[in-house]
Amino acid sequence: MKSYFINSILVSSILLLSACMRTEKKDIDKGAETTNQKTTIELSESQFNQNNMQLGRLKDLIFYERIGVTGMIDVPPQNKAVVSIPVGGYVKQTSLLVGDRVGMGQVLVRLENPEFVKIQQQYLEVKARLKYLEADYLRHQQLYEENITSEKNFLRSEADYRTAMATLNGLRQQLRLLHISPEVVESGKITSETSIYAPIDGSVSKMNITRGAYISPATEIMEIINTDHIHMELSVFEKDISKVREGQNIIFSIPESSKDEYEGKVHRVGSSIDENRRVLVHGHIEDPMQFGFLKGMFVNAAISTDSVSHKALPQTGVVEDGDRFFVLRLIDSSGGNYVLETVEVDVYRTESGFTAIGPVENFRADDRFLIRGAFGVFHRE
Repeated sequence: MKSYFINSILVSSILLLSACMRTEKKDIDKGAETTNQKTTIELSESQFNQNNMQLGRLKDLIFYERIGVTGMIDVPPQNKAVVSIPVGGYVKQTSLLVGDRVGMGQVLVRLENPEFVKIQQQYLEVKARLKYLEADYLRHQQLYEENITSEKNFLRSEADYRTAMATLNGLRQQLRLLHISPEVVESGKITSETSIYAPIDGSVSKMNITRGAYISPATEIMEIINTDHIHMELSVFEKDISKVREGQNIIFSIPESSKDEYEGKVHRVGSSIDENRRVLVHGHIEDPMQFGFLKGMFVNAAISTDSVSHKALPQTGVVEDGDRFFVLRLIDSSGGNYVLETVEVDVYRTESGFTAIGPVENFRADDRFLIRGAFGVFHRE
């Protein structure tokens, strides 16, 4: 009885093991069949044409190593001007708004202050007194040379004359800083007003005044920016700066404005490192006025450094499947249909719509690949 029970168990175990082996073999065969189906894909001519598919060959293209940087749109120092005054005053008139275009020499603001009158009065008084002091100085000089007067009197007259001359020149410069003509004042025309003129051509970027407000000499009345020479100021990390050279290409975007990419070139590389271990790189922009860039815009950029040649296909011809990449190579089209095989490749980089792939020894020069419609074909059920 015991022997029969053991034999029954043994037979059952053998049958179960045999069934498992058959099931495992069936699964393996099914898996092999699935792999073979994915390795080779056949398309009819009508399928190929209806889906606007396209074949193409590998191309030799130049790809660049790129250094990612950030920066700002800016203008050169000579294209920026802060407008202020040497003497305080009240704003009498201004018609400008931020964004208004102004030309060099154009009146920006009219100011009024009684102090302007005092300066002109002092100028006229000193100038009138100077005539007497000059005559007195010349008289004492002649008397001193003839030993008629003392050296002390001569030196006193000379000091008074030269002091008055210095005071007059100082007042004359103050009037010119206030844009008041000394010649007009000498003709007897005294004014309590003055005008502030634009020092450069450009647009008003800041406006810090209102009509009737008092403006002190330390106040920045407005800022004018000439955007005829917009450029980039980029910050490059110390570890990357040795790769940057003048003339290298720059691809950049304004992330807060659009997704478009623009082109420029490295124009100057800074010669010092700031406290954040970065070096300033000056970049010129191609046709900056065409795109309406504004000073202060944030820039994401990539500087192209070293170049290398790679075999490449259009980006649409390389299919990503998880962490692997495949291309579809044509192996036969003699029967009217298109027979393609999937080939796993390494992807090195993607640039301007093309993807560098390899290893190149796996392909022949006359190989053709599906470069349009590859994704749909590869992932079809």
